[in-house]
Amino acid sequence: KDIGTLYLLFSFTMLMIGGVLAMLIRAELFQPGLQIVNPEMFNQFTTMHGLIMVFGAIMPAFVGFANWMIPLQIGASDMAFARMNNLSFWLLVPAGIMLSSTFFMAGGAPAGGWTLYAPLSAQMPKSLDFAIFSLHIMGASSIMGAINIIVTILNMRAPGMTLMKMPMFCWTWLITAFLLIAVMPVLAGAITMTLTDRHFGTSFFNPAGGGDPVMYQHIFWFFGHPEVYIMILPAFGIVSAIIPAFARKRLFGYTSMVYATASIAILSFIVWAHHMYTTGMPVTGQLFFMYATMLIAVPTGVKVFNWIATMWRGSMTFETPMLWAVGFIFVFTMGGFTGLILAMAPIDQQLHDTYYVVAHFHYTMVAGSLFGLFAGTYYWGPKWTGVMYNETRGKIHFW
Repeated sequence: KDIGTLYLLFSFTMLMIGGVLAMLIRAELFQPGLQIVNPEMFNQFTTMHGLIMVFGAIMPAFVGFANWMIPLQIGASDMAFARMNNLSFWLLVPAGIMLSSTFFMAGGAPAGGWTLYAPLSAQMPKSLDFAIFSLHIMGASSIMGAINIIVTILNMRAPGMTLMKMPMFCWTWLITAFLLIAVMPVLAGAITMTLTDRHFGTSFFNPAGGGDPVMYQHIFWFFGHPEVYIMILPAFGIVSAIIPAFARKRLFGYTSMVYATASIAILSFIVWAHHMYTTGMPVTGQLFFMYATMLIAVPTGVKVFNWIATMWRGSMTFETPMLWAVGFIFVFTMGGFTGLILAMAPIDQQLHDTYYVVAHFHYTMVAGSLFGLFAGTYYWGPKWTGVMYNETRGKIHFW
């Protein structure tokens, strides 16, 4: 529980830093032209906002929830590996400090976008090497946290707590943990190749030496697409706990929810190149990724249907956690539908690199992950602290 609290405090700190960057971005975009910063600084803001929010705010917050709730929900006394759990948190602190400190290094923070695409990332200042190192450390932290969660859930359930009786939050985190172990090393590979291209004379992504910059995108998005599901599945688990509580009914279609979550995780590995329709991919390739991406909307739709069916004819009340959860369903569905639109290759040719894409993933990250985190904090916070939040202030916060 102490480690869970530390995770939550760390992620809140990172949320504040990433939030200041977001406010600077929006202030600059408030009217046409340049008012506040130069283009290079603007690119630093967007790059660092993305990295800090994804690796510093959203992911550690859900791990904090996992540390608090998984042992309680399966009847375990603690996480499986207490010392590794502790290390997986304390690695984040130096990594977070190092990532944030790149703003104060010569040449400023990296400005290549949060995806750090080659060949641009080969020309970034030395601060990118520090950013890469901090991502390596955060990746190691994620892998250890995931191992811990898997072993805890598979080995430490109380007698009678079968897998199909577990709360949905445990299921979503079990599946998320497998995703983390599968894709964090892929990110590590991509950024390590970037590092050796920059300093050790390799040509993984340099065409002059026989490399291919598009290969970077393939490797990055093979990590990056499962990653976005890593950031949303725990929120699905939280919402699946809150909706039944405030509808006074059991979750509709529990088994189908488990299978839907697993299906989303498996399919997340075969959709990566829908981020790459404009890279000169063969039409056959575009067709495959278009259909695969449309297919992943099916289990997601199953989940939304089950949440709505849970609320149907329930005795609903709308305390703050329920507001966040219902708000989550509506606004996350907006994110899902815009994603379905972007899955269409011919439409995406026009929408690629526009604010439509930015809006789509913020509907899922902010209205998805962040709403889920707020919902869970209001729902479980009183259990963690013994202090009830102020309902009126909570409702003001939501609206």
